[in-house]
Amino acid sequence: MEAATDPFLAFKMMAQLTLASWETIGHRFALMAQGACTISEYQLMASEKIEALQLSTLALLTGRGQEEVVKPYLQRAQHNASRLRVSR
Repeated sequence: MEAATDPFLAFKMMAQLTLASWETIGHRFALMAQGACTISEYQLMASEKIEALQLSTLALLTGRGQEEVVKPYLQRAQHNASRLRVSR
C-alpha cells in the first residue's frame, strides 16, 4: 500500500523543517548561553523528538507517504520556533 506523494510538497516540507529547526536551535542556544534555559525546556527537547519519531515511524510503516513521515517533525519545529520567537 504505497501512498501517492507529491515530490515538490515533500521538498517544500523539508525546506520548512530546515528553517524552523535552525530558528529553534538558535533560540535554544541563546537561552543556554545566557543560562536561562529551564529544566522543562530541556525535557521538551527530548520528549518532542521521541514523540515525533514514534509518529513518523508509524506513518512510514503504514505506507502513508513522505509528507506524513515528515509532518510530526515539521509541526513541532514550527511550533517551537513560533513559541520561542514570542518569548524572547
